[in-house]
Parts: sequence; C-alpha cells; structure tokens
Amino acid sequence: MSSAAQSTARGRPDSITHVRNADWGQGFNTLVRITRMNLRHPVQVTIAIVATFIAASLQLWIPRLLGEAVDRTQTVLTATGGSDTQSALATTAIVLLTVSILRGLFTMLQNYYAESVGHHIGYELRLAVYEKIQRLSFSFHDTVHSGDLITVGMLDLEGVRMFFSTGLIRVVLLGVLIGVGAYMLLTTDLVLGLIALSFVPFVGWRAPVTRLRLRATWLELQERLAVLSRVMEENLGGIRVVRAFAAQKHEMDKFDKASGSALELAHDRVGIRVRNTSIMTFSFFLSMALVLWIGGQKVISGEISVGTLTSFLTFMTILQMPVRQLGMMVNAFARASTCGTRIFQLLDLKVDIADKPDAKDLDVSAGTLRFENVSFAYPSAPDRAVLKDISFDAKRGKTLGIVGPPGSGKSTIAHLIPRFYDVTGGRITIDGQDIRDVTLASLRHAVAVVQQDAFLFTTTIENNIAYGDPWAKERRIANASDSAQLHNYVMGLPAEYRTIVGERGVSLSGGQRQRLSIARTLMLKPAVMVFDDSTAAIDAGTEQRIRSALREYARDRVTIIIAHRLSSLMHADEILFVEGGEVVERGTHDDLLALKGRYAALYELQVRPGDEMLEAGE
Repeated sequence: MSSAAQSTARGRPDSITHVRNADWGQGFNTLVRITRMNLRHPVQVTIAIVATFIAASLQLWIPRLLGEAVDRTQTVLTATGGSDTQSALATTAIVLLTVSILRGLFTMLQNYYAESVGHHIGYELRLAVYEKIQRLSFSFHDTVHSGDLITVGMLDLEGVRMFFSTGLIRVVLLGVLIGVGAYMLLTTDLVLGLIALSFVPFVGWRAPVTRLRLRATWLELQERLAVLSRVMEENLGGIRVVRAFAAQKHEMDKFDKASGSALELAHDRVGIRVRNTSIMTFSFFLSMALVLWIGGQKVISGEISVGTLTSFLTFMTILQMPVRQLGMMVNAFARASTCGTRIFQLLDLKVDIADKPDAKDLDVSAGTLRFENVSFAYPSAPDRAVLKDISFDAKRGKTLGIVGPPGSGKSTIAHLIPRFYDVTGGRITIDGQDIRDVTLASLRHAVAVVQQDAFLFTTTIENNIAYGDPWAKERRIANASDSAQLHNYVMGLPAEYRTIVGERGVSLSGGQRQRLSIARTLMLKPAVMVFDDSTAAIDAGTEQRIRSALREYARDRVTIIIAHRLSSLMHADEILFVEGGEVVERGTHDDLLALKGRYAALYELQVRPGDEMLEAGE
C-alpha cells in the first residue's frame, strides 16, 4: 500500500505540518471559516471596524487641514501684513491637535478590540487543539511527532489568531485610506493626482510579491525550526544518555547543523526584505520629487495654491505606509490560509476510538474478561496481523499470565483491553458487554494498565500517585504506596509525599518509577488490572513483596500479568504462551513444564543456567 493510501486508510493527512500551498478553494474556505469564528464576537468586531473607519477618516482630514492652514496663513500675511498670522496659526494648530488626538483615540480602540478578537480566537483554538489531541487515538500519536503537534498548536495558531487584526481590519483601513485618498487627490488636480499616485501600482505590486516570497521562506523556516525543536526536545529528554555516552560534541554538531540551516534561511529573508524595501522607498521618493517639481511649476503659474501642493505631499506621506502594508495584508491572508488549513486538518480528523452514539456505561457484575477469536493489525500496517484468533477467559479473583518472545503481541493484548486500539476481528467482552459498545470513560475506569515505561509528571509524589483520583485522602495514598513497596522510601525523603520528582521522574530510579506507577493504578481499584512487564526494573525480592501485597487486591478483580521473567507469573492460575500473534501453549506452570514445549524451554533457559553455575561453584 502506498503512503497516500495508508494515510487515507488512517483517515488523516500524510503530515499535519507539511501543508504548503493549499488549492485556492481550500484556502478560501479556510479564510471563510476563520472569519466566521471572528464574527462570534460581534461587539468587539463592530467596535474595531467602526473605530477603523473613524480613525482613517480623521487621518485623511489632516492633509486637507494642513493645506487650508497654509493658504489661510498666506492670505492673512498678504491682506494684513502679518498682524493676524499668529491667531490663524493657533486656530489651525488647535484643530490639527484635536483631530490628531481623536485619531489616536480611535486607533487605540481599533487596535485594542482587534487584538481582543484575536486573543479570544487564540484561546478558543488553543483549547480546541489541546482537547482534540487528548481524544485522538493511539494510532495517530504513533505516527506523528509531538514536536509537530506543538508547532501546530503554537506557531500555526498565531497565524490564525492575528488574521483579524493584520488581515480583515487592514482591508478596511487600506480601503478607506487608499480609496478615499486617491479620490480626493484626483478630484483636486487630475495630473498632479496621477503623478502623486504613480508609486502606488509599483509598490502595490512589489509589496505582495515580496510578502509572498517571504511567506514561502517563512514556511520553510518554520519547518527548519520544527526540526530544531525536535532535536532539542530529544536531547533534553535523553540528557542522561547523552552524558553517559559522552556524546555532547555529537549533539552540539547536530544542533549546530539544524540551527545553521535556520540561520542561513533567516539571512536570505533579511536580504529579500531589505532589497525590496529599498526599491519601494526609492519609487515613493521619486514620485514625491516629481510632485514637487510639477506642483511647484503649477504654483508659480497660479494653477494651484501652496496649500494644495502641501495637501498632495501630506497625502503621499500618509498613503506611503498603507500602500506598503498591502504586502503585509497579503501575507496575513496567505499565512492564515496555510496555518488555518493545518489547524483545521487536525481539528477535523476523525477520532478512530470514540463512544458510539448509544454507548452506555460498563456494568461490571461477575467481572469476567473474554477474548473471542480476536485478531488485530495496526492501522499503519493493516496487512500485517499482530494477533490471530486469540481466545481466553479471565475471571474475577483469578490471575492470567502471558509470556512469549519479543514482538509476539503480548503488549498489544494489554492495549486492546482498555480499547487503546479497536480489534480488527473478533471481539472483547467484559461480563458479556462488547467493550466497543460501552463508554470509554467507564471502560478505562474499570481497566487499568500498568506499563513498563512509567511516565511521571513534574509534580509531587503525592499528586503522581493520586493522578486518577486527585481528591483522595492521604491515608488511601499511603496504603496504595505501601502495597507497591514505595511507602518506606517516600517517608525517608525530606518532604515525604510532597517531594517533587524531576521531569518525567528522572530523580527516581527505574524500579521506583514502576512502583509509583503501580501505586497510581491501585488507587483506582479497577475491575481488571493489567501489568505489562511493569516489574521488569524491580528486584526479585521487592517484586515478591509486591505480589504478596496485591493478593488482597486480586481477590475482587481480574489480574493479567505480562512478563518476560517467568518468576513474575509462575503463580498464575493460567499461563498463555504467545508466539507470532497466536496462543501456542496454555495451562498452569506445572502443566506447561510437563508439556516440554516452548514454555519449558524458556524455563530451562532462565532457571537452569543458574543451577549449573551453582553446581560448578560447588
């Protein structure tokens, strides 16, 4: 199956972060969708747009006021010889100051409420993305790097958040300034107006072209920064391994290569921006020089007044920035289109593992777990079956052991019980209820999986143990910790249960992390407990004490132990030997030894070498 076909089978795009140029229709639909999100805040949107209209109108009034002031002053000087000049100038200055203050106030309102809309959208999308990530199935997370999801949830979200203030509001602002301003210039003097506006087509063309080029390089830079963040994330997560193998130089070289690649592209972006800004600025000053020259000739010939020429020059100064912002506006639309497409692809993904519309809570009575001819293949490799027709019963108060070589499907069985994945054949039931027909919340409350790789949060030991029941009393936390053989260690710490563990629990040993994970599971009192090689890092003596303490818990629930070490499951009521995704042997420990098959061979491999070494020592 091709990668594209596999992607389709999984129901998601090939990559969340590699959407470059969406087709026009998709990009337009994305912008419409973002706009509708903005319109969910009508009060802020209305205030921002009205304030933009008023601020732009006041800004366009300033050149006319300056022109009239110059003409009035000249008239007063000519008529009175300068006696009333100060009064005329004072009046004009007061009017200009008032208009400027009002323009500033409405611009402040525009910026405040435009940013307010953007931050509301950012807040809503941030929650939506985070909530979606929580619900997406394990098969999705198996194939997507967490750094890519962080990029979508931060950088792409910013592109969508800023669309209202840098895109939609700028359309209104530039429409008023350029449209009304150009009309005022052309109606005042057609020839001088055309000369004054001659820089607009050139800048209006170069600005979007430049911004689109910068946009393309920004997308590439974003991907390089994503690589850089992945390198840093992996280095920080594996810092102890790096130190243990003295691989600092290798890691620095890897980071320097990724950082240098981003720096090189950043330099290219600076070059593009500086060259095009210089060209656009030159075109503006060239147009202004022509206006001064031709306008000066018109003033000398009496065709226009000095005030009119002043108005033209002031209009040009005001229009320069809006015209150059056309590129920023185009960039905002392009960025929102691309970033929005990526975010909405994530938000629109179908959740593979979800509650059915009529799902009911799991009703645990007898507490019997049953696998009925269960087959399974991972979504990324649907043609390769990991489990084939697995069938077994596990009853309350009984312990089921599962053993087999690596890659035989043992952990897959553990992941199917809480429905981290859905079976591709057969069914799994608890008290006759297909786990696909019950709510996920009730199922995962009833089934707890203790995995070999115990993840801990950067918080106190108490909070880590009580993660599934944050309001649990301290005595209950201590009892669960004691059953996991962790209580004595915790009480020896300076802050006891309020001791903060390091990131991912790096301040604890592997065995201590596994014991804490066991304690966290015991807090939930599940109907089915699955230990997936969860004592691999615990010494045999401590493991034996944990097993003894768990006997009381095991009386009222199903216990499944998956292990490579036979001493961990020899006491089980039934043991399954899984190989190649099939149950090839089953029975008690003594039955399997008598069978002299694969289990017996593994027992010989694990136990006899020690006996032989003991005999050799004698």
